[in-house]
Amino acid sequence: MSTDNPLRRTRLGWRRGTGPATRSRTVAGLTALLLPLAAMVGLASPAEAAASATATYVKKSDWGTGFEGQWTVKNTGTTALSSWTIEWDFPSGTAVGSAWDASVTSSGTHWTAKNLSWNGSVSPGASISFGFNGTGGGSPSGCKLNGASCDGGPTVPGDTAPSKPGTPTASNVTDTSAKISWTAATDDKGIKNYDVLRDGAKVATVTTTTYTDSGLTKGTDYSYTVQARDTADQTGPVSASVAVRTTGTTDPGPGTGDKVNLGYFTNWGVYGRNYHVKNLVTSGSAAKITHINYAFGNVQGGKCTIGDSYADYDKAYTADQSVDGVADTWDQPLRGNFNQLRKLKAKYPHIKVLWSFGGWTWSGGFGAAAQNPAAFADSCYKLVEDPRWADVFDGIDIDWEYPNACGLTCDTSGPAALKNLSSALRTKFGSNNLVTAAITADGSDGGKIDAADYAGAAQSMDWYNVMTYDFFGAWEAKGPTAPHSPLNSYNGIPQDGFNSAAAIAKLKAKGVPAKKLLLGIGFYGRGWTGVTQAAPGGTATGAAPGTYEAGIEDYKVLKNTCPATGTIAGTAYAHCGTNWWSYDTPATITSKMAWANSQGLGGAFFWEFSGDTANGELVSAMDSGLN
Repeated sequence: MSTDNPLRRTRLGWRRGTGPATRSRTVAGLTALLLPLAAMVGLASPAEAAASATATYVKKSDWGTGFEGQWTVKNTGTTALSSWTIEWDFPSGTAVGSAWDASVTSSGTHWTAKNLSWNGSVSPGASISFGFNGTGGGSPSGCKLNGASCDGGPTVPGDTAPSKPGTPTASNVTDTSAKISWTAATDDKGIKNYDVLRDGAKVATVTTTTYTDSGLTKGTDYSYTVQARDTADQTGPVSASVAVRTTGTTDPGPGTGDKVNLGYFTNWGVYGRNYHVKNLVTSGSAAKITHINYAFGNVQGGKCTIGDSYADYDKAYTADQSVDGVADTWDQPLRGNFNQLRKLKAKYPHIKVLWSFGGWTWSGGFGAAAQNPAAFADSCYKLVEDPRWADVFDGIDIDWEYPNACGLTCDTSGPAALKNLSSALRTKFGSNNLVTAAITADGSDGGKIDAADYAGAAQSMDWYNVMTYDFFGAWEAKGPTAPHSPLNSYNGIPQDGFNSAAAIAKLKAKGVPAKKLLLGIGFYGRGWTGVTQAAPGGTATGAAPGTYEAGIEDYKVLKNTCPATGTIAGTAYAHCGTNWWSYDTPATITSKMAWANSQGLGGAFFWEFSGDTANGELVSAMDSGLN
């Protein structure tokens, strides 16, 4: 095999640049992040009475051993607030750890949060939020905002507020609903109604002592409390909480009837490609995928690190660019792609997002990671589960190109390195998170699949993304022309074992379960120029021109500029002028999905969203073909 073989070229040239413009964006993003941290040392202003304001709580994420909570103060009056103080009680065992954008103190189970020097002023109609990282599973109760009720209700002199309702009980729990019941509160003037709170946020106001909450997500944990209101609109303390888990599972995973349809979203795509998370909505793709791999985080010195801080969590989105039509503000704690993915998941709760680390350019750090797998796994967990974005991600994907083999550089970590790394990741991330890997599709004798223990590593993996594309391309400048993603072998194929069927067969033979294998599809083509022969196997003079790089072009461009003229090995090819391209179309994808189903594979994945048409025709072909 040549030193410039196709499997070393996976997605070559699709990495973001590292020039001055990119560095300046990153520095700007880091500077912006430092401002709130510096402000946190300021002293809070004295509290003032504020009857025309509310404070609401929401649990933004929960990762089992902890959670992220957020309080929001809204000025519902006509004059500005100059400061705010929120007080509440947590049940024993629930506590605040680190907090941001507020000064939080406690006395026993009673907690007090005060504004910092820079965020005490709240204009009429405006809101301000702060967050914290907590432990335990309880919900807040007895909330007071500047000494008054957090729901903005009045305090009437001489009129006793309602008592605490009884602890709710749950019944009739289904995939999407639950009935909550409680014993009545008491009051000297009579009870008017009850607020039902789910995870600290009000979801209903009722006059009875029961409520059926619907529209829930299956296989999901919720916490319910109740608060009474008297005839003078005074609210009493919040009840103790009841935990409810809806029936069903949120992600059946491969092998349980549902197929994985996973797409890569690249952080650098927000620059020259002008492709954003919102495009998944406008194209219709979000409703047809099951998972997203967010690419890429870096691997440096054996640790997981941020890939592009500006694109990842600092870029401010305008209303027209945002998934929900709401513009980012300068002071919100999370922006960029991460916040847009959070909004996407709120709109499409079936989607799971994994953070992918490595890739062709950034695989160099895996060798050091293999020397201390536990330290690597710990660094990745801390980054993926950072409280600022822990709710965005449902697991981790590693893209090591390639363990114990040559990619951009050559790795000599040994055959067991991938298995050791995978085991450490599973141990650290646990059973509630996904752990996956993108792997080679080199099915040749003595090739990259033979270089590492993929079967052993699969024991810790939910699935492998088998990169069954980029087998052939214009790095061999003179050809021969060949499909870059052949489904099977054919007479004249330039390299034995360089096809999808060979790779899948070899992985199965080594003991990797079929349901843990996903077939890879490229949403782009590879091509040559100086070609006179229409059929595969012709000679060339070099790489065909491409929008971003010679020899590579998006499907959405090729379908119009160089329409397919034939198929070979289940992949389309096109000869137009002196250019020769190979790429997948809706028709070839449909046939490949049928093949994947016949092989019992867990599903398929693709690289990457921005290569598809504006109406997502390739994603649609994968969705209909898999299901």
